[in-house]
Amino acid sequence: MRKKYDYLVIGSGAAGLSYALKVAENGKVALVSKTTLEVTNTSKAQGGIAAVTDIEKDNYEKHIIDTHIAGAGICDPDTVRLVITKAPEQIKQLLEWGTDFDKKADGQFDLHKEGGHSEFRILHHLDNTGEEIQRALISQIKNHPNIDVYENHFAIDIITQHHLGRSNEPWMRDIKCYGAYVLNEKTHEIITFLSKVTMMATGGVGNVYQVTTNPTISTGDGIAMVFRAKGIIKGMEFIQFHPTSLYNPQERPNFLITEAMRGYGAILKLKDGSTFMEKYDERGCLAPRDIVARAIDNEMKISGDDFVYLDVTHKNPEETKHHFPMIYNKCLSIGIDITKEMIPVVPAAHYLCGGIKVDLNGRSSINNLYAAGECSCTGLHGANRLASNSLLEAIVYADVAAKDSTEVMRQTEWREDVPDWDDEGTVHNEEMILITQANKEVETIMSNYVGIVRSNLRLKRALDRLEIIYRETEDLYNASKVSMKLCELRNKINIGYLIIKMAQKRHESRGLHYTLDYKERNKKLDTYPID
Repeated sequence: MRKKYDYLVIGSGAAGLSYALKVAENGKVALVSKTTLEVTNTSKAQGGIAAVTDIEKDNYEKHIIDTHIAGAGICDPDTVRLVITKAPEQIKQLLEWGTDFDKKADGQFDLHKEGGHSEFRILHHLDNTGEEIQRALISQIKNHPNIDVYENHFAIDIITQHHLGRSNEPWMRDIKCYGAYVLNEKTHEIITFLSKVTMMATGGVGNVYQVTTNPTISTGDGIAMVFRAKGIIKGMEFIQFHPTSLYNPQERPNFLITEAMRGYGAILKLKDGSTFMEKYDERGCLAPRDIVARAIDNEMKISGDDFVYLDVTHKNPEETKHHFPMIYNKCLSIGIDITKEMIPVVPAAHYLCGGIKVDLNGRSSINNLYAAGECSCTGLHGANRLASNSLLEAIVYADVAAKDSTEVMRQTEWREDVPDWDDEGTVHNEEMILITQANKEVETIMSNYVGIVRSNLRLKRALDRLEIIYRETEDLYNASKVSMKLCELRNKINIGYLIIKMAQKRHESRGLHYTLDYKERNKKLDTYPID
């Protein structure tokens, strides 16, 4: 089966949905969702979205400086200024689409403050901001006549010259995207989607690790597809581990305890009730996430404990329940009343600061292919994302990409000679144990050797182990009819490889990349001078 659209959007989080809404005014859009529209990284975001709205106390320059400091001096200055100065107009757009941000009695936004921010600038909806944004966007999407939604459809690979018999090479500057091969998960049919413009908005990579806050769909699919097509990938060594996920070994993914709770006044403590963050940073519990995560990791190694505590019992109980109803109810469901008891927390893989390299218009190195959201590397986050800058980046880059890609779409025709998917000679794989076991091995390798603390020896061992699984999986892939689980495994291996190789090339400790072989430099870099 073949389908033709002006725009193909792969991914249905904030970036994909807002991009689809904006380009749909100029052409037909296919929106491909791996599961349903509601299941995304966006919908899991609790804290909020950062933007300068209180101009009496805040300004762009403060937000820009905070972003650079958190990013350990390697943020792209042009990107930072672009995203932060365009924030207010994109917040206005979200409001017009029906997003409801909390307000105070006087009608002003009830702004939060999170780690690394110098001012209160986080707009939020209770403690489920991402879900609220997702709800509003979905409502708009379902009512738009130019958008066709394909739920439970899995993108296998983007279509380039490679599928026309021409080899793609990394040095090529004329690789072009013609669409994607997409698996209908219910019928198992592989559809050839031809598009003039393709937007990659597939989210993060958290499930490469054993402990993550990401939904199970976050397997780095878009980045892996672009990598295989020889597109440029950047910054994969910078994996952000959220310092505070709920310690509950029976559950995956880990439930996130938003950073806004520390902004509200919650304090990190050890089992004996003593505090420890003051030993690591003068900002204490409101230090940037990389510092807090490393501090917790170090304290757990010293004590041998599986978790530390987050204590909010000193705050007004009714106020706590009002601000964090989802967290309160979740903890209560496992027997913890957060107004009376401390919350057991542990760091978890949370956010990728790297990804598909894009320019200021959201263009990737592959022609007619754009990327936005967590799967992209814009340069905004540098070596460590400032809290609540991610949703902001997603909607701003969806906007600039929509404006740029509309002109590209109008100048492009479909490539009619693209072949349909050919799986002749393959068989249905009956050995699911091969896939499930390899998945566990990848997650174990990445967690043990490529986590919060790394070393040259750990990275080499991880790469050696991963190469064995890669060869086995490629043999299985080439012999089998494709399935989502097999493709996800293949993508996770690609992502693991990229993280390891880029970590090996960075001969310093900076931001989220902390290595024992260069840890002395990190003491200086933790002050975050801007290069």
